[in-house]
Amino acid sequence: MGEFDSSLAYLLPWEFSPSWTLACLASAGLYVRGLLHRRRSGLHEGFWRPFAFFLGIVAIYTVSQTHFDYLAQYMFFVHRGQHLVLHHLAPFLIALSAPLAILTAGIPHRVRNLPTVTFAAQMLRPGYRLLQQPVIAPLLFVGLIYFWLIPQVHFDAMLSHRLYQLMNWSMLVDGLLFWWLILDSRWPANGGLSYGVRITLLLAVVPPQMLLGAYLTFSHNVLFDVYAVCGRAWPLAPLTDQRLGGLITWIPATMMSVLAVLIIIGRLLGKRSSMYRYG
Repeated sequence: MGEFDSSLAYLLPWEFSPSWTLACLASAGLYVRGLLHRRRSGLHEGFWRPFAFFLGIVAIYTVSQTHFDYLAQYMFFVHRGQHLVLHHLAPFLIALSAPLAILTAGIPHRVRNLPTVTFAAQMLRPGYRLLQQPVIAPLLFVGLIYFWLIPQVHFDAMLSHRLYQLMNWSMLVDGLLFWWLILDSRWPANGGLSYGVRITLLLAVVPPQMLLGAYLTFSHNVLFDVYAVCGRAWPLAPLTDQRLGGLITWIPATMMSVLAVLIIIGRLLGKRSSMYRYG
């Protein structure tokens, strides 16, 4: 019983953050409310899209509000795993679920029609459109990974609670923006990017991530001495820790782009098949 209680303790927040908890709970709550509202209207979402959405939310909560977050602050390779989830996996799953219609349906009408909400949406729209430009989006996607892994920047971020939270939030928000752009369920004729541009963007972000991951993996110097200053959670050699982090930066991130390319090709083939069937 004691071991079971000890295991459950690892699921509790290491450092409770109202912002992370509220974001996860509010997103899940809006989604459930939207699902119920649409179901009453005769619209059923099936299993896989809601599953992908909730899996993404659970993944975000796990790496930000359990003891995983503690390990991420004291082991470099766990930190890279945390950012893999925040920047790649969770946003990928959420974008793939195409949740906008359901989340919108979950917002109460009185809230949706508030002047302040309308004004905020209008103010944010130009910035959103700028960040979703096909040239800017991949540069920001890759650039943030590089920026937070500049040794001095990384050192400061890992020792400052404010910068640490900013780092993690920036990775999540940027990941959502990028994967939303790539996996947008709208066809090009309805305002989405062309499939060719999406594939080009995915291929463009692969080489810089591979180069960075390879550099971290094969470097003979310890680049991030903050983990020596604070102490590591496990007795792992610094270079081994760094090389494992490099592999996580390199291989899974690349595979995410490959998977997205396959999904886009599948959509393109499905669209052409339907055109031939009904054309």
